[in-house]
Amino acid sequence: MHIGDTEKEAEFRAQARAWLSAHASPKSASGGELSEHDLGRHIQHCRDWQRVLFDNGWAGITWPTAFGGRGASPVQAAIFAEEMAQFDVSTGAFAVSIGMVGPTLIAHGTPEQQQHHLQPILRGDEVWCQLFSEPGSGSDLASLGTRAVRDGDDWIVNGQKVWTSFGQFADYAILLARTDVDAPKHAGITYFILDMKTPGIEVRPITQITGVQHFNEVFLSDVRIPHRNVLGDVHGGWRVAQTTLSNERSHIGSGGGSWTVPQLIDLARRTGAHTDPRVRQGLAAAHARAETLRYLGLRMRTAMSQLRMPGPEMLTLKLAFANHWRITADLAAEIVGAGAMLWDTDAPEQNQWGQQLLSQFAIRIGGGTDEIQRNIIAERGLGLPREPQNDKDLPWRSLTKS
Repeated sequence: MHIGDTEKEAEFRAQARAWLSAHASPKSASGGELSEHDLGRHIQHCRDWQRVLFDNGWAGITWPTAFGGRGASPVQAAIFAEEMAQFDVSTGAFAVSIGMVGPTLIAHGTPEQQQHHLQPILRGDEVWCQLFSEPGSGSDLASLGTRAVRDGDDWIVNGQKVWTSFGQFADYAILLARTDVDAPKHAGITYFILDMKTPGIEVRPITQITGVQHFNEVFLSDVRIPHRNVLGDVHGGWRVAQTTLSNERSHIGSGGGSWTVPQLIDLARRTGAHTDPRVRQGLAAAHARAETLRYLGLRMRTAMSQLRMPGPEMLTLKLAFANHWRITADLAAEIVGAGAMLWDTDAPEQNQWGQQLLSQFAIRIGGGTDEIQRNIIAERGLGLPREPQNDKDLPWRSLTKS
């Protein structure tokens, strides 16, 4: 495993840090999650910053130059993300657009689809959302029931999606719909590009436990999608979706929170909790977990620097990150004490730690639940037998939920 930057990586890091210092302000203290009003402002700030990145050649670092990217390595992209995390800027609104849609379009899109969308995504002109999960098809995504029926040059779509991040602000969506009810559940799915301004789409924000309306449920009623917006092959959407889901897990696993273990140690000192032996043990364990995550990240970076696709360590990193967030957020609440039950301006520390405690569920569910990650690690990483799937080869039409 390679630890530390090579000479070229160190040179790139210095270049990125210098550019960021000239174009952004150092990160300010976190004030918790955004309110509903701030969410729209956050989207605009992300658009503005994305355009700055594009205009200066820092957008889509790993994307080919033919598509407006920098044509650099995944290691350089990771280095730039590490440096950018030190500044008060964000591209969070483009996590789906750049982190998931872009790589999928590059791998599976037609030249027309690539030309129409890739550069607008990098410029910050297009915010995308993901219409995959359904009320009854989350962990078992392949059992989804949203239907798309061919009608001449169009497809007519009916169904419901849920847990759609930034759906109320999105310009476009990636959509999975069932196009063959007589095929097994994995085989009858098609992947679509959907213009979110199309008639028949209703987006309803969901108020989360944090009070923020980040997620949405989306209802599709006789929505027409041109056939040219099929991404990949008809009925071949599951294979295309794997590209998207792989990038989603990598993004979540490599992400940081708006908190660090040193900040938690500082909190313990300021509140006097650092003298409690249980808290001290918890802080030591949190430091150990953070270091474990750092080394898992280095394993991924080593694989990328050797031009290898990361293996099970990518899945392990996502699961370990979710576990670290859960346990550390519990410790933070213990340190804050009864004040952790307060809300808004009444809460200590601007309610930062209460928000992190409640935010853990999005991390543990998004991109595949903890339980699903364990199954994938067991099967793909350790070579253990797959869990029985009695419905895998049955026509979707014959499944109970159809």
